[in-house]
Amino acid sequence: MNIHKRIIVQFFIQLTLVFILFFFLFLAIWGVIGFTIMKDEITQDLSKADSTYFSDKINITGDKVTFEEDLKKLVKKQEGWLLVLNDKGNLIGDYNAPNPIPKRFNESTLGELILQKDADSVDYTHWKLDEMKDESPILIFASENMETVILNNIKSTVDWDNQQINLTAPNIQHLNNHSAWVQLINSSGEVVDGYGTKSKSVSKYTMADFQALSANTEVITDAYFDAATEQTIIVGMPNANSATNLKTFLLNINNGIMILFAGLILFLIIFTFWYARKFGVPLVTMMKWIQNLGNGKYEQPFDLGQKNGKLKRKFRLFKDLIATLSNLTETLQKNQTQSRKMVQTREEWISGLSHDLKTPLASIAGYAQMLESKKYSWSEEEAREFAKIIAEKSRYMMKLIEDLTLTYRIKNEALPISKEKVDMIEYLRRTIIHFMNDPANKEVQFDFQPKDKVIFASIDLKWFQRVIDNLIANAIKYNPSGTTINISIEPIEDQLVIITIEDDGEGMDAETLANLFNRYYRGTNTSDSNNGTGLGMAITKQLVQLHGGSINVKSTPHKGTIVRMIVPR
Repeated sequence: MNIHKRIIVQFFIQLTLVFILFFFLFLAIWGVIGFTIMKDEITQDLSKADSTYFSDKINITGDKVTFEEDLKKLVKKQEGWLLVLNDKGNLIGDYNAPNPIPKRFNESTLGELILQKDADSVDYTHWKLDEMKDESPILIFASENMETVILNNIKSTVDWDNQQINLTAPNIQHLNNHSAWVQLINSSGEVVDGYGTKSKSVSKYTMADFQALSANTEVITDAYFDAATEQTIIVGMPNANSATNLKTFLLNINNGIMILFAGLILFLIIFTFWYARKFGVPLVTMMKWIQNLGNGKYEQPFDLGQKNGKLKRKFRLFKDLIATLSNLTETLQKNQTQSRKMVQTREEWISGLSHDLKTPLASIAGYAQMLESKKYSWSEEEAREFAKIIAEKSRYMMKLIEDLTLTYRIKNEALPISKEKVDMIEYLRRTIIHFMNDPANKEVQFDFQPKDKVIFASIDLKWFQRVIDNLIANAIKYNPSGTTINISIEPIEDQLVIITIEDDGEGMDAETLANLFNRYYRGTNTSDSNNGTGLGMAITKQLVQLHGGSINVKSTPHKGTIVRMIVPR
């Protein structure tokens, strides 16, 4: 998997994990809110609870029932009571129940308690304490409708004829304890008497006022109509489960939600720093690495943590890029070392070249001065010998200058190549015969036995002759007497020709072989002018490449050298 795909997969996985984490955090937050709402509802009205709420708050051992203290406080606060009946209807436990309470509830009474929807002044809610069993004990929570209780207590004291409520001290205390109010309304809707916070807020009711009072969820009301006097008494009290109380509840849990969101933001900050470290640190490291490469500092960073070939975890995502940069660093290091060696070799070559020119020039100058001197009278034979040496040194200097000029012409693509179709077998045969006819090569054995009769290739006769002559001359010059030189040629399909020149002579060491085609390298003694200019193999390779071919050399010390050329046909 390449780096692009790995980065995409990494980002997808990370974002997926973040999404899942946020989803569960969202569920947790709303779970806490829902649990708190449910708990608050239960605190306000125990009838909103389910059977699981009571499972760990009521302990039943045989026919003995024990209620936890917090449940007792909640029941007492809501002015209700609890009854626990077994599956036969027998009362096995109760709390805060009014007297008298029957010890057993028959089927008819039990059916009324369970199935009734709106009792006169008491609401009943029931649960099975063990949902998994059919014969489970039944819990009944009874709570009075306080507005109805207050109304029933007050209506018996009303003076309907004189339009007075006539509240007793217990009635007033009951109203005050529940923040309730009472109003007496005549047949025209006028408030003729009242008590409490709302007693004077409305002086006369209309149909719209009654509808608004009925729709108001913040108030619980009950009313009694006296048919004889056509008067109505209304009792109202705050609704503990109203929206206002819910708002109060939400304000109470606001701090908890803020803490949760603060924790979420803190998590996001930590996650952001972790994410930046995971992806940012490797990128910064590699940017510094690239910057160092641009500044010529070819070193790999030390903080990649490579041990036994393994990277630190945060760098593994970019292992392909790191591998590429490592290869580039290594290549640049080698190029830098090679460049320094090249500069050193070039300086040594120029120094040697200067020496090569100075030596023949000194000889030419010396013999010229000897011939010019009037102090001596040279014989004709001596004069010819001096002239021969001067001519030889001049030819060497001319060849050196020509080779130097040629290599730079080729480098600057200023050497024209004119190809023509040539029979390569006949061409090589004539070249080998030329070397064989030279008396200086009488100790060298030549072997040329082509398999085909005719092989044609397109070459420049002048410059390709330079290549062949140089390769054969080197095989002769740098090997001892008795060396055998094998020359072969064979086609590669219809496209290429391979020419091989092999000898069994001295061979070359690894350093000489590695620098064989370097025009700034001379593996021979530059003080000996007979060893050549040191540019021959560099020119040979350039000329072969100009023909669209390639050249390869293999050599083993004391075993010989093999030169292979491949040129297009």
